[in-house]
Amino acid sequence: MNTLLLHPSDILFFRDGRPMGGSLAGHGAAWPLPTVTNAALHAALHRASIEGAHAHRRGRNGDYSEKDEHRDRKFGSLATAGPFPVCIQGLAHTWFFPRPLDAGKPDSTATTYHPLARDFDPAFSSLPKPLKFPVANTGEPSKDILRPWWSEGAWNTYLGSRPRDELAARPFFKSDSDFSDTEFNYGIGIDPATGTQHGERFYSAHYLRLRAGWKLGVLAEAHDKINSDPARTRDLIPHLFESENHVLVGGQQRLCSAELSTTSTLPLPLGKTAGFTPHDGKFLLKWILLTPAIFPIIGDHPGGWLPSWIDETGEVQLLDGPGRNAAKRRKVPEGKPIPATLVAAMTGKPIPVTGYALDNGLEDRGPGPKATHLAVPAGSVYYFITAEPGKLAAALNWHGTSSGTEIQNRRSTLMGEKGFGLGVCSAWNFHPGP
Repeated sequence: MNTLLLHPSDILFFRDGRPMGGSLAGHGAAWPLPTVTNAALHAALHRASIEGAHAHRRGRNGDYSEKDEHRDRKFGSLATAGPFPVCIQGLAHTWFFPRPLDAGKPDSTATTYHPLARDFDPAFSSLPKPLKFPVANTGEPSKDILRPWWSEGAWNTYLGSRPRDELAARPFFKSDSDFSDTEFNYGIGIDPATGTQHGERFYSAHYLRLRAGWKLGVLAEAHDKINSDPARTRDLIPHLFESENHVLVGGQQRLCSAELSTTSTLPLPLGKTAGFTPHDGKFLLKWILLTPAIFPIIGDHPGGWLPSWIDETGEVQLLDGPGRNAAKRRKVPEGKPIPATLVAAMTGKPIPVTGYALDNGLEDRGPGPKATHLAVPAGSVYYFITAEPGKLAAALNWHGTSSGTEIQNRRSTLMGEKGFGLGVCSAWNFHPGP
């Protein structure tokens, strides 16, 4: 996978779906969601006029158009992860990721929140199904502000995983103000037909300015078929930046220079694959989100904070191999269910994910706002009890069974290809109690 370091030439604008106009300044200075950089690269691929790109049919969910003229969708193979803040110090690049929610001590990787295994009357519990244990804090009450960004080294210490080099073993903790500033400015409404002020409205907005020595780190690949042959592919990302090293990112089409490199090991924290805590003949494993994840309502499944691959009894529905159809295509044995149960969870405030769709040329779908989804924020923690921790870790770690050379698992039900649902595994222990 390719590593992109994006350096903005000016301020950046990343607004969400909340109103903006008059006295409402909007929320354009927030750190961008994965959809932002994915959309930027997708648009850049279209502007590049790459010849011979594989064309897909229109449609979704298996309902594809059979008309030849509707085979005009391109670059569906684009897969990204990020953006993440990256500190540049000479030749050293330090990537930062959101803090895990169960670490409640300032500038420390110590885990202070643990599931509390005590008998209580379910009738007096506010725990949603299928959770069995509340998560309690072992630390002293404090008003200390926790810095929300951890370096790869801090994550490695927290996870108990092996760092890949000396720098990756050093913990760093950062606040938003350490690498960005918020700037305030006014703007006027523009008539898209004439490109001039339409005389109807003005707005105020917040903008994000990165500090010197900081960039946006993105992982991206787009393996495209050559002459529609699945056995022959090419990665379009290096081709995109052969002659152009700029990309437009976020609202108001802000320009960023792009530095492209290819590494054998991705600069993401590595989850544990073994060494989990034994408990009553089973093992205790937790999964922590590095990026937000979206779990929509599907049938009777409530979605929201509960992953779509966990049923309402808490049983994990993942397999230790390919599903029935994939196994048939690959001519390999079908995977078997992984015996694991969700018993506790610690999730943060949901993040609204929305956007605006342009006219796509279909009769039943036109321009307008996209559906708003509520994503589980990065840093959220899910606690499992499993009889086969190795298989569960292989299914939940972003790197799967690899040593960190590729992204194998994107556990978000929606927008996984855009970078949602990347997570890592570690061990956990029950709260020691009073």
